[in-house]
Amino acid sequence: MGLPTSSRLRSTTEFSLVRTKGTSFPARFLVFSVLKLDEPDTPTRFGFITSKKVGGAVQRVRLRRQFREIARLNPLKSGYWIVTIARWRAPQASFEELKQDWLKAARRARVLAPAPAAESPPATSSSSSSS
Repeated sequence: MGLPTSSRLRSTTEFSLVRTKGTSFPARFLVFSVLKLDEPDTPTRFGFITSKKVGGAVQRVRLRRQFREIARLNPLKSGYWIVTIARWRAPQASFEELKQDWLKAARRARVLAPAPAAESPPATSSSSSSS
């Protein structure tokens, strides 16, 4: 299950808008650019940029797939356009390193959705019985 097409930025003008009017958050393996939309109920959409500086076609496609999976797995607030730009050292990173870097940048951008409150375990009654 991948990131739905409706959740992706497609046109050059959308990417340009995020880059010019949005805010960038650099990280070790990527640059995370965010544009907050006027309509807060609009679903968040993503774009991924992997230039030829990153490597060959196989490496670029692999990175885009990894970034899409990271975006799919992590709930974000609605009302944002987000562009992730791979840096030249991204192909050497493991999936876990890319994920941690992406999450760190998302936290700094304050776009992560609040985690659902974990249910506390049921209280066990500790009754002591004496014999």
